[in-house]
Amino acid sequence: MTTLNPYIYFNGNCEEAFNFYKTVFRKEITYIGRYKDVPKTDRKIFEETDEKIMHITLPISEETILSGSDNTVAYKESIEYNNFALIIHTDSKVEADRLFNEMSKNGQVKVTMNLAFWGSYYGICIDKFGINWKITTEEKQ
Repeated sequence: MTTLNPYIYFNGNCEEAFNFYKTVFRKEITYIGRYKDVPKTDRKIFEETDEKIMHITLPISEETILSGSDNTVAYKESIEYNNFALIIHTDSKVEADRLFNEMSKNGQVKVTMNLAFWGSYYGICIDKFGINWKITTEEKQ
């Protein structure tokens, strides 16, 4: 089976973002690699400082892993081409509301959680790191 997992670039605050995401999703980070851990022979391809995150992983479910890194160049490109959102499908309205409320804290609510015309309970927010999230469940109100 093929899986598709999001990879998010940050401009120096990747660790802060993933510490936030681990509390929202109630999961543990399974890997943190820093640029200082890159062998000296490979350091020439990285421009970031030693303590910044080269790669981080946060398993959300068996199929989904949220990954990211501090990469100034890739971050700037992702802002320029910000044509995506991450969608979370939950098992219940209660979990959808919890995730929406936590993700939108200190962020921006674009569409409040509500029963959409197509029958899903649905909302959109942008978290405090600028990531666009859509949260939905098929459970009816």
